[in-house]
Amino acid sequence: MAAISSTAKTFLRGSLGTGVAVAARGAGALVINKLFATYAPAGGLTLLAQFQNLMALLTALPNDGVNVGVVKYLAPLQPGSPRHRTWLGAALALNALALLIGAAMLAGTGLLGWDWRSVPVFVLGIALVTGQSLAGAALLAAGRLRAYIGLAVTLAALGTAAVAATLLRGAPLPQVLLSYLLAQGLTLLPALWLARRAGVLPKWRPAAPVSRTALRGLGQFLLMAVSSLLFGRAVDYVLRDHLLATYGPARTDLWQAVAKLSDNYTMVFGAVMNSVFYPRLSALAAQPAQARHYLRGVLALLAPLLAAGLGLVFACRSWLLPLLFAPRLLAAQALLAPQLLGDWAKFLSWVFIYQLMARARTGPYIAVQAASAVVFAGLLAGLLPRLGLAGAVWAHAARYGLVLGACVAVYLRGWRARP
Repeated sequence: MAAISSTAKTFLRGSLGTGVAVAARGAGALVINKLFATYAPAGGLTLLAQFQNLMALLTALPNDGVNVGVVKYLAPLQPGSPRHRTWLGAALALNALALLIGAAMLAGTGLLGWDWRSVPVFVLGIALVTGQSLAGAALLAAGRLRAYIGLAVTLAALGTAAVAATLLRGAPLPQVLLSYLLAQGLTLLPALWLARRAGVLPKWRPAAPVSRTALRGLGQFLLMAVSSLLFGRAVDYVLRDHLLATYGPARTDLWQAVAKLSDNYTMVFGAVMNSVFYPRLSALAAQPAQARHYLRGVLALLAPLLAAGLGLVFACRSWLLPLLFAPRLLAAQALLAPQLLGDWAKFLSWVFIYQLMARARTGPYIAVQAASAVVFAGLLAGLLPRLGLAGAVWAHAARYGLVLGACVAVYLRGWRARP
């Protein structure tokens, strides 16, 4: 118990260090959601989510793949050393390749049915955001948490300001959303300055051949990101598109309000896990016993804290939804309970899944993502015709309940098998 308490204190101390960044990102997201729910036409909140989902699709390979690997492989290295430059160069090459592939696919499909001229603007914004994310990952790997927090605050402030300025003056929604993206991309400039000042970016020099070893190492994380993209973000995008076509923008906004509320606290949880839990777990990858001990301690801390926090959200649902969105979305409270149940199970399952990422267990990670997506698709096919919009949130709850149960079963089996 004392050991678990020590682990909890360490985790909480690191989590508090990210509090400013998490608060800034959360406040920015809440303000943006409120602005769209209040001032955008019916369906505007869902269009915002679809745009953000498309952003996530194009940044998934760099952010969820390459940059996650960067944190793992750069963490033990001295910034500016030859090996540090080698891994950073490989990350830059893979991110550029991912961006080119995404741009080519977008050019063939178009951007949400908008004018074709919006495509190059969108790609430029994605490129800027991707560069900022890589610089942030290098800072995080070097332990420069204060600089990383400063970037997160700047990103949230610029994005929120752009939405407020364009939406309140009555700009068309495509212009509002593209301004939101480009404003976030402007954080590349302070990111480069902070990274250079911290010594984590090497001075420019003639290009050298990219290391095959580094490409293979980061490629494992790229494969895991591909699985997350195909079995996670792409599924969400298709689901939202189906709900819009089936139930119309106004009714889909009810489901989207619940999903957006979930996104807000998921962003907070993800920020803590990415900046505190994952780097620490990666550092313990060569010490399995200590890694398992750390995982158990964090799990014992999170399970009751998450239950209490999500229970508080449910208790405040009748005034929270109108406050954060708009009075017309109060009816969304009928969808909230299964969403919260599913989120509790999802967050706890992430604790186990992060272990696969820290150990670069590509095969098991992809298998979990694929099985989860297949189960979710089956649940949606069975529940949507029977329950309508509620079928989407009940499918979410059942999906992650099954994922958590499988993670616990596999972990206990491995734990009992150890001498």
